[in-house]
Amino acid sequence: MSSLALAARNSSTMLRRNLLHARRYPSLTLNLLLTPIMLLLLFVYVFGDTMSAGMGGGADCSAYIAYLVPGLLLMTIGSTTVGTAVSVSNDMTEGIVARFRTMPIHRGSVLTGHVVGSVLQSVASVVLVGAVAAAIGFRSTDATALEWLAAFGLLALFATALTWIAVGMGLVSPNAEAAGNNALPLIFLPLISSTFVPIDAMPGWFQPIAEYQPFTPAIETLRGLLLGTEIGHNGWLAPAWCLALCALGYFWSRSVFDGGRK
Repeated sequence: MSSLALAARNSSTMLRRNLLHARRYPSLTLNLLLTPIMLLLLFVYVFGDTMSAGMGGGADCSAYIAYLVPGLLLMTIGSTTVGTAVSVSNDMTEGIVARFRTMPIHRGSVLTGHVVGSVLQSVASVVLVGAVAAAIGFRSTDATALEWLAAFGLLALFATALTWIAVGMGLVSPNAEAAGNNALPLIFLPLISSTFVPIDAMPGWFQPIAEYQPFTPAIETLRGLLLGTEIGHNGWLAPAWCLALCALGYFWSRSVFDGGRK
């Protein structure tokens, strides 16, 4: 069997393994998924009218729902990938990876299985949160089929980027608890982005913090694709951030994994 065929076969096996784990132990994914759903319901039904009025939308909060949802979709990806860091750390500390190292399998397939499985879970989580958003009033009537395809591609690319970062965090963590703590910035960063309010409504000293981070360009690009708002330079910043994070996470993860740490 060629090296490429072996890698594909072993990666497929590892993917099935990780999907089976997610199906048998869904509590971690569900707990992380509750965060964006609860924030969505909180900001719509508790703060929605006030936030809408403050942003010039009047008493009707439908405009604020449309503003809020793109950011929460990306926050959903960040929340889901925290589970990836925990899962990778469990594999490294419980001895299964040491067993895999003694078997004639492609070394990269272990990480590939985690990454592909996490991306699939992230996409499923985004679909679920999107369904909840649609049920409470989110609409994107002006987006064309091409814009919807581009939005889906951005979400998948962003999920891949954050997943590789989460894999690296899991590899360098001494246990699952530390992995979950190390991955908390993937949940925290959306809270200080343009998810909930426009950047120009923030204090002047805080605006650079919200603007110069990976979530804000992706959120603004997703808003532009789904709602027809101005995208501007975010159209190239978002994929640039994704590709940079993908490269960083991939080489970091492979370096740690191939180096035999833990």
